[in-house]
Amino acid sequence: MTHDLTEHCLDSNILHQGHFLTLRRDTVQLPDGNTSHREYVRHPGAVAVLALLDNGNLLFERQYRYPAGREFLEIPAGKIDPGEDILLTAQRELLEETGYTASDWTFLMSSWACIGYSDEQIHYFLARGLRHEGRQLDEGEFLEVFELPMETALDWVRQGKINDSKSSLGLFWLQDYLQRL
Repeated sequence: MTHDLTEHCLDSNILHQGHFLTLRRDTVQLPDGNTSHREYVRHPGAVAVLALLDNGNLLFERQYRYPAGREFLEIPAGKIDPGEDILLTAQRELLEETGYTASDWTFLMSSWACIGYSDEQIHYFLARGLRHEGRQLDEGEFLEVFELPMETALDWVRQGKINDSKSSLGLFWLQDYLQRL
């Protein structure tokens, strides 16, 4: 037997409205009729790109992430602008961050980044047929781009050298996708 686990919003308040994030606190009615509070972040969503070069290597970035206070090795990614198509976001982010365009794009999957406190959804794409056009980093964005063989990248996930969830998940999804071809 399944039970309805839906929580119903009774009241919603904005605690903070940032440039692109909104922090909310809702009062909800629980399935048993009691009430509780839910604090969460509204996020516009993001894309992540697994950029596969003709030599079989993937493009990666080394970037400092302020909230964690350290550098991370990541696949290219970025937030979706209001009303922007997710494929156009992926194409824009790949060019801005790495300087590459791609002639072949494949949607791989979508996932929820952290369902406990955010509604952020990340959409993953495989980009092939890469051509270097020149980087166009956003103001205040600093990162280094490098190539990494896929097997090395997967080993680095297992070793904890690559340890952000979007990159780890994307690499395993790409591995599965390529094995099914």
